[in-house]
Amino acid sequence: MFRPKHPEAPTLPTAHTPTAAIPAVQHTHTPACSCQHTPAPAPTRPAGALSGLNGGTVGAVVTVGIVLTALLAAVAVTAISVAVAAVVMRSLLTSQRRR
Repeated sequence: MFRPKHPEAPTLPTAHTPTAAIPAVQHTHTPACSCQHTPAPAPTRPAGALSGLNGGTVGAVVTVGIVLTALLAAVAVTAISVAVAAVVMRSLLTSQRRR
């Protein structure tokens, strides 16, 4: 009742029946002038900042980002614990001075 029912995929025929061979039509291009033109060079991709980017580079950047994030978290936790310890020490010293 709660299980979905998927329709079965239609089976494709495995044998291919060739159709009548149609001769390929070749178009000839007659030049408008009698001079010879050289084809334009293929456009090349300019070497930019991301031209040497590959899997190893991406992996290194991700790893460095994870390490730096972990170090930042460790510094934040340390700063909070030092602040809490300072408040506790101040409270203890203040209470002893009042006695």
